[in-house]
Amino acid sequence: MRQRLSSEPDRYRGRRRVPTPPRSRYAAVVTTAFVGAGVVALGASALPDAKAVHPSTLAELENAAATSEDLSARAADAERASRDQRGGLETSLAEAPDVWLLPLRDYDFTLPYGVRWNKMHAGIDLTAPEGTPYQAIHAGKVVKAGWYGGYGYCVIVAHPDGTESIYGHSSKLFVREGQEVKAGDTLGLVGNTGHSYGSHLHLELHVNGEPRDPIPFLREKGVDIKLQVEAIYGGVIDS
Repeated sequence: MRQRLSSEPDRYRGRRRVPTPPRSRYAAVVTTAFVGAGVVALGASALPDAKAVHPSTLAELENAAATSEDLSARAADAERASRDQRGGLETSLAEAPDVWLLPLRDYDFTLPYGVRWNKMHAGIDLTAPEGTPYQAIHAGKVVKAGWYGGYGYCVIVAHPDGTESIYGHSSKLFVREGQEVKAGDTLGLVGNTGHSYGSHLHLELHVNGEPRDPIPFLREKGVDIKLQVEAIYGGVIDS
């Protein structure tokens, strides 16, 4: 190789020379490009051409999709109808004249029927936050709605079988005397009025004017106060 004389101009001064890749690397790059092109071509040939699909096959696919959508719509309609039917059944059962229900939801059973402080406690006490709604345990007619001595604000419902249910110590009443109510109708709000030791609902049951222990009486009707269970479908809860 001839050496460049010092008097000859340097043609590469100020330029960056890119090194020529080795022949092996050049061959690898070219081979990879050809292989990639072949894969793309092979994949393209594997995809079906929409124009090549037989019309009857397309019709079958369209019918299958329509059938699937129709089945989904029918299933949704059936589920909706089932929910409506269940809701209507529960509502009709609650309105039946022989249904008995719990007076409260989410309460603590704090005091049973019996003698307390040398006096007869003629009902049971169910503790709940003040302002909690309580409901009629059975259908009947409101014969008292107002202040009732030691009971504070009180509701008394007379039932067709001669039983009376008494709800004491209310903070607010939603019914009036002479009003007909169904099982589950809201009568008032839990309070601490009258001779009360704290926010709770005092529930009494009188049969032919005589007080009865609500626990066994209501259990025979399918309602368990202690377990907070009501058998509105007509079943009786065993003790």
